[in-house]
This record gives sequence, structure tokens and C-alpha cells, in this order.
Amino acid sequence: MRYLLLLFLFYTFSFSIEIQSLKHAVDVAGKQRMYTQRMLKDYVMIGMGNSFAQPDKDLESIMHEFEDHLDALHHFTKNKEIVQSTTKVKKLWISIKKTLLLKPSKKYVSKLQDDLELLLKASDDTTHLFAKETGEVSGEIIDMSGRQRMLSQRMASLYMLKAWGIENPKNEEKMEQSMALFKTSLETLKASKLNTKEITALLLSVEQSFTFFEMMNKSSSSFIPTLIYKKSNDILENMNKTTNYYVNIKNQ
Repeated sequence: MRYLLLLFLFYTFSFSIEIQSLKHAVDVAGKQRMYTQRMLKDYVMIGMGNSFAQPDKDLESIMHEFEDHLDALHHFTKNKEIVQSTTKVKKLWISIKKTLLLKPSKKYVSKLQDDLELLLKASDDTTHLFAKETGEVSGEIIDMSGRQRMLSQRMASLYMLKAWGIENPKNEEKMEQSMALFKTSLETLKASKLNTKEITALLLSVEQSFTFFEMMNKSSSSFIPTLIYKKSNDILENMNKTTNYYVNIKNQ
């Protein structure tokens, strides 16, 4: 019944954001990448019957935001290449939304993960196109900083899949790649000349939270989904603040 209600809400209410600039568009497009992984994380948490931090409500909210942001990005740009990119994302989203509206099940999760991978790639392409159009160094930094948000949720979703008993050798490889990219990107961000005291402090907190992923990923016998869920959200919150700081930096 909840899923039928959610479907009704999707077609009854509309939400909107107003994109203020190209740099803001990079930030919003970057969040779309993160949402693909956060939706998977929430889906698996619901499937496991883990109600910590109310993943069911979070999933509903994120689905709304993904669709709303996608419409805003699509209508903001006049760049034909970006319009083609957002159109591709829209087409991929149709079937994924239908799956997310069903009760989470191991029967659907592998296909959902594959579909979200395609959505992630398409959303990443859109973000890079917006970053390129800014023509600014800060545009590239916003892109990288925003990607850290996605990686925090990607690492968490891969951990949750393992905790749920979803066996896939490719997930181990994806986790190693995600952790390595997160770590090298964090070092690049820490060395950026655009950093302020506030950004430096936030990146330090992110680095401390990331150590939990490194420790928990080494454990193959015990799983603590609630801890990883919390730490991934801590990283997400701090990287979101960091990205917003970069967005508000004057042209560089």
C-alpha cells in the first residue's frame, strides 16, 4: 500500500529548484550521481529490514529530488550536447523508478544495481559537460568534490549489498576502485589552492570518517550496516558543505 501511495504522490505533486548559474548546475548535476548510489543504499537497507535512519522515507525523498533536479537541469541548459545527455538520463530513469516503487527484493536488486550503474554513468557525463562549459578551474574542483559525495554512497551501497548476502565478485572490485578513487581525490582536494580554512577543516573530518570504510571493508565475517550508513552520511554532509563552498568561490 505504501508503494501505491508513493506512486500517487509522484503524479500528484511537483517540486522545483531554480539553478542560479553554471557552477550551480555542476553542483546539482553532481548530486544526481550521488542520488543513484544513495537510492541503492536505501533500497538494500529496506530489503534487509533495517530501519536505522528511516531509509524508506529517505528513498522517497531522494526519488523526488532526483526527478526534480533532472527537470531543472534539462530546462536550464541551452547546450545541445547537454540536452542530449539529460534526455538520455530521463529515459533511463523511467524503468528504474518503476523498480524502486516495488517492495525491495533480492529478486530485483541485481538488475536494479546494473540499471543504476548506467544511470550513474549518464549522470556523470552530464556533470562533466556542465563543468567543461564553466571554463573555470573551480568548475573542475566542484565536479571532483561533488563526486566524493557519490563515492561515499557508492561505498556504502556496495557494503550493504555484501551484508545482505548478495554475492558478486565485481562488487569487490568496484569497492576497491571506489575507495582508491576517493582517497586520491581527497588528496587532490586537500592540496587545492582554492581551499579556505573552512574547507580544510571539512576535508579533515571527511578523512577521519573514511578510515571506517577502510577498516570495515577488511572485515569479511561481521557487518555493521548502521555504522556504515551513518559514516557515509557524515561524509556526504561534509562533502556537500565543501562543494557549496567551492560553488560560491569567485571566478578562478
